[in-house]
Amino acid sequence: MPVPVIEKPSPNQGPRRNDARPDMIVLHYTAMESAEAALQRLCDPQAEVSAHYLICETGQVVALVPEAQRAWHAGAGAWGDVSDVNSRSIGIELANTSCHPFPEPQIVALADLMRGIVQRWTIRPERVIGHSDMAPLRKTDPGRRFDWRRLALEGLSIWPEAGRAPGVFLHDAQAFGYVSSNDVDEAAILEAFRQRFRPWAKGPLSEEDCALMADLAARFPVDRHLQTA
Repeated sequence: MPVPVIEKPSPNQGPRRNDARPDMIVLHYTAMESAEAALQRLCDPQAEVSAHYLICETGQVVALVPEAQRAWHAGAGAWGDVSDVNSRSIGIELANTSCHPFPEPQIVALADLMRGIVQRWTIRPERVIGHSDMAPLRKTDPGRRFDWRRLALEGLSIWPEAGRAPGVFLHDAQAFGYVSSNDVDEAAILEAFRQRFRPWAKGPLSEEDCALMADLAARFPVDRHLQTA
Protein backbone atom coordinates (compact mmCIF):
# COMPACT_ATOMS: atom_id res chain seq x y z
CA MET A 1 0.00 0.00 0.00
CA PRO A 2 1.43 3.42 -0.95
CA VAL A 3 2.61 5.56 1.94
CA PRO A 4 0.40 8.65 2.42
CA VAL A 5 2.05 11.89 1.39
CA ILE A 6 1.96 14.90 3.72
CA GLU A 7 1.82 18.32 2.05
CA LYS A 8 4.21 20.93 3.46
CA PRO A 9 4.64 23.61 0.77
CA SER A 10 8.05 25.27 0.60
CA PRO A 11 8.31 28.89 -0.57
CA ASN A 12 11.62 28.02 -2.25
CA GLN A 13 10.37 27.23 -5.74
CA GLY A 14 9.63 28.76 -9.13
CA PRO A 15 8.69 27.91 -12.71
CA ARG A 16 10.91 25.61 -14.73
CA ARG A 17 12.98 27.65 -17.15
CA ASN A 18 12.42 27.55 -20.91
CA ASP A 19 9.29 25.41 -20.49
CA ALA A 20 11.46 22.47 -19.43
CA ARG A 21 9.92 19.18 -18.38
CA PRO A 22 11.57 16.98 -15.77
CA ASP A 23 13.39 14.05 -17.36
CA MET A 24 15.71 13.29 -14.44
CA ILE A 25 15.49 12.36 -10.77
CA VAL A 26 18.26 13.49 -8.42
CA LEU A 27 18.67 11.71 -5.08
CA HIS A 28 20.14 13.42 -2.01
CA TYR A 29 20.69 12.87 1.67
CA THR A 30 19.99 15.71 4.07
CA ALA A 31 23.16 15.38 6.21
CA MET A 32 21.23 16.81 9.14
CA GLU A 33 20.47 15.43 12.60
CA SER A 34 16.77 14.82 11.99
CA ALA A 35 14.05 14.94 9.37
CA GLU A 36 12.42 17.75 11.33
CA ALA A 37 15.57 19.88 11.10
CA ALA A 38 15.82 19.18 7.38
CA LEU A 39 12.18 20.08 6.86
CA GLN A 40 12.66 23.43 8.58
CA ARG A 41 15.63 24.25 6.36
CA LEU A 42 13.90 23.16 3.16
CA CYS A 43 11.01 25.50 4.01
CA ASP A 44 13.14 28.44 5.21
CA PRO A 45 13.08 31.30 2.65
CA GLN A 46 16.49 32.49 3.83
CA ALA A 47 18.07 29.09 3.18
CA GLU A 48 17.05 29.22 -0.52
CA VAL A 49 17.05 25.44 -0.81
CA SER A 50 14.25 22.96 -1.36
CA ALA A 51 13.34 19.65 -2.93
CA HIS A 52 10.19 18.19 -4.34
CA TYR A 53 10.06 15.52 -1.65
CA LEU A 54 11.58 14.68 1.71
CA ILE A 55 11.41 11.07 2.91
CA CYS A 56 11.78 10.56 6.65
CA GLU A 57 13.55 7.60 8.26
CA THR A 58 10.13 6.14 9.09
CA GLY A 59 9.11 6.17 5.44
CA GLN A 60 6.84 9.19 5.76
CA VAL A 61 6.87 11.21 2.53
CA VAL A 62 6.58 15.00 2.69
CA ALA A 63 5.71 16.87 -0.52
CA LEU A 64 7.37 20.29 -0.58
CA VAL A 65 7.24 21.51 -4.19
CA PRO A 66 4.81 20.44 -6.94
CA GLU A 67 6.53 18.27 -9.53
CA ALA A 68 5.70 20.71 -12.33
CA GLN A 69 7.59 23.45 -10.47
CA ARG A 70 11.35 24.03 -10.19
CA ALA A 71 12.77 23.16 -6.76
CA TRP A 72 16.18 24.40 -5.62
CA HIS A 73 18.05 21.20 -4.81
CA ALA A 74 20.76 20.69 -7.41
CA GLY A 75 22.74 23.94 -7.54
CA ALA A 76 25.87 24.21 -9.66
CA GLY A 77 26.79 21.16 -11.67
CA ALA A 78 25.77 19.30 -14.80
CA TRP A 79 24.87 15.93 -16.25
CA GLY A 80 25.65 15.54 -19.93
CA ASP A 81 24.56 18.72 -21.66
CA VAL A 82 22.14 19.68 -18.87
CA SER A 83 23.57 22.52 -16.79
CA ASP A 84 20.30 23.73 -15.25
CA VAL A 85 19.57 20.48 -13.50
CA ASN A 86 16.91 22.09 -11.30
CA SER A 87 14.76 22.83 -14.35
CA ARG A 88 15.10 19.30 -15.71
CA SER A 89 14.79 17.21 -12.57
CA ILE A 90 12.75 16.15 -9.58
CA GLY A 91 14.73 16.25 -6.35
CA ILE A 92 14.23 13.77 -3.52
CA GLU A 93 15.86 14.27 -0.13
CA LEU A 94 16.38 11.28 2.15
CA ALA A 95 16.66 12.11 5.85
CA ASN A 96 20.06 10.70 6.75
CA THR A 97 23.01 12.09 8.69
CA SER A 98 25.38 10.58 6.06
CA CYS A 99 26.82 8.30 8.75
CA HIS A 100 24.22 5.57 9.09
CA PRO A 101 22.42 3.09 6.79
CA PHE A 102 19.13 3.98 5.14
CA PRO A 103 16.24 2.30 7.01
CA GLU A 104 14.10 -0.24 5.17
CA PRO A 105 10.83 1.77 5.46
CA GLN A 106 12.57 4.76 3.89
CA ILE A 107 13.85 2.79 0.91
CA VAL A 108 10.48 1.11 0.38
CA ALA A 109 8.80 4.54 0.39
CA LEU A 110 11.43 5.89 -2.01
CA ALA A 111 10.86 3.08 -4.51
CA ASP A 112 7.09 3.55 -4.33
CA LEU A 113 7.41 7.32 -4.83
CA MET A 114 9.84 6.90 -7.73
CA ARG A 115 7.54 4.48 -9.56
CA GLY A 116 4.86 7.15 -9.68
CA ILE A 117 7.29 9.87 -10.78
CA VAL A 118 8.82 7.69 -13.49
CA GLN A 119 5.38 6.85 -14.85
CA ARG A 120 4.08 10.43 -14.77
CA TRP A 121 7.10 11.95 -16.51
CA THR A 122 8.45 8.98 -18.53
CA ILE A 123 11.87 9.10 -16.88
CA ARG A 124 14.37 6.46 -18.00
CA PRO A 125 16.32 4.51 -15.35
CA GLU A 126 19.66 5.95 -16.48
CA ARG A 127 18.29 9.45 -15.84
CA VAL A 128 18.13 8.71 -12.11
CA ILE A 129 21.35 10.08 -10.63
CA GLY A 130 22.89 11.11 -7.33
CA HIS A 131 23.80 14.64 -6.34
CA SER A 132 27.44 13.49 -6.34
CA ASP A 133 27.16 12.44 -10.00
CA MET A 134 26.32 15.93 -11.22
CA ALA A 135 28.46 17.86 -8.70
CA PRO A 136 31.44 15.60 -7.88
CA LEU A 137 33.57 18.40 -6.45
CA ARG A 138 30.89 19.64 -4.05
CA LYS A 139 28.68 16.74 -3.07
CA THR A 140 28.88 13.16 -1.85
CA ASP A 141 25.17 12.36 -1.45
CA PRO A 142 23.42 9.99 -1.35
CA GLY A 143 26.73 8.40 -0.37
CA ARG A 144 28.32 4.97 -0.15
CA ARG A 145 25.64 3.48 2.08
CA PHE A 146 22.86 4.04 -0.45
CA ASP A 147 21.90 0.82 -2.26
CA TRP A 148 21.86 1.78 -5.95
CA ARG A 149 21.93 -1.86 -7.02
CA ARG A 150 18.64 -2.49 -5.25
CA LEU A 151 17.03 0.36 -7.18
CA ALA A 152 18.43 -1.08 -10.40
CA LEU A 153 16.96 -4.51 -9.65
CA GLU A 154 13.58 -2.80 -9.27
CA GLY A 155 13.99 -1.08 -12.65
CA LEU A 156 14.40 2.35 -11.08
CA SER A 157 18.08 2.90 -11.82
CA ILE A 158 20.94 1.12 -13.58
CA TRP A 159 23.91 -1.04 -12.65
CA PRO A 160 27.06 -1.85 -14.66
CA GLU A 161 27.75 -5.39 -15.85
CA ALA A 162 31.15 -7.03 -15.69
CA GLY A 163 32.84 -8.62 -18.67
CA ARG A 164 33.35 -5.71 -21.05
CA ALA A 165 36.88 -4.81 -22.14
CA PRO A 166 38.29 -1.78 -20.31
CA GLY A 167 38.14 1.50 -22.19
CA VAL A 168 39.49 4.99 -21.62
CA PHE A 169 37.94 5.92 -18.28
CA LEU A 170 37.46 9.67 -18.70
CA HIS A 171 36.19 9.36 -22.28
CA ASP A 172 33.63 6.74 -21.26
CA ALA A 173 32.67 8.73 -18.17
CA GLN A 174 31.78 11.70 -20.36
CA ALA A 175 29.82 9.46 -22.73
CA PHE A 176 27.84 8.21 -19.74
CA GLY A 177 27.11 11.70 -18.43
CA TYR A 178 29.85 12.87 -16.08
CA VAL A 179 31.10 16.32 -17.04
CA SER A 180 34.81 17.10 -16.77
CA SER A 181 36.45 20.51 -16.76
CA ASN A 182 39.64 22.15 -15.60
CA ASP A 183 38.52 21.50 -12.02
CA VAL A 184 36.50 18.29 -12.37
CA ASP A 185 39.26 15.91 -13.40
CA GLU A 186 39.57 12.15 -13.61
CA ALA A 187 40.18 11.78 -9.88
CA ALA A 188 36.98 13.62 -8.97
CA ILE A 189 34.90 11.59 -11.41
CA LEU A 190 36.49 8.34 -10.22
CA GLU A 191 35.49 9.19 -6.66
CA ALA A 192 31.89 9.97 -7.69
CA PHE A 193 31.71 6.80 -9.80
CA ARG A 194 33.00 4.63 -6.95
CA GLN A 195 30.65 6.16 -4.41
CA ARG A 196 27.79 4.89 -6.51
CA PHE A 197 29.00 1.74 -8.28
CA ARG A 198 32.01 0.48 -6.25
CA PRO A 199 31.34 2.04 -2.85
CA TRP A 200 34.20 0.49 -0.89
CA ALA A 201 36.86 0.42 -3.61
CA LYS A 202 40.13 2.22 -2.88
CA GLY A 203 43.39 3.01 -4.58
CA PRO A 204 44.24 4.29 -8.06
CA LEU A 205 42.12 3.83 -11.16
CA SER A 206 41.87 0.12 -11.96
CA GLU A 207 40.95 -2.06 -14.93
CA GLU A 208 37.69 -2.92 -13.17
CA ASP A 209 36.79 0.77 -12.91
CA CYS A 210 37.52 1.20 -16.62
CA ALA A 211 35.57 -1.90 -17.64
CA LEU A 212 32.48 -0.97 -15.63
CA MET A 213 32.53 2.60 -16.92
CA ALA A 214 32.90 1.30 -20.47
CA ASP A 215 29.79 -0.82 -19.95
CA LEU A 216 27.78 2.15 -18.66
CA ALA A 217 28.89 4.28 -21.62
CA ALA A 218 28.02 1.56 -24.12
CA ARG A 219 24.59 0.69 -22.74
CA PHE A 220 23.48 4.06 -21.35
CA PRO A 221 25.07 6.93 -23.34
CA VAL A 222 23.82 10.26 -22.07
CA ASP A 223 22.97 11.43 -25.60
CA ARG A 224 20.94 8.33 -26.50
CA HIS A 225 17.90 10.53 -27.10
CA LEU A 226 19.81 12.20 -29.94
CA GLN A 227 20.68 8.85 -31.48
CA THR A 228 17.08 7.65 -31.46
CA ALA A 229 15.30 10.96 -32.24
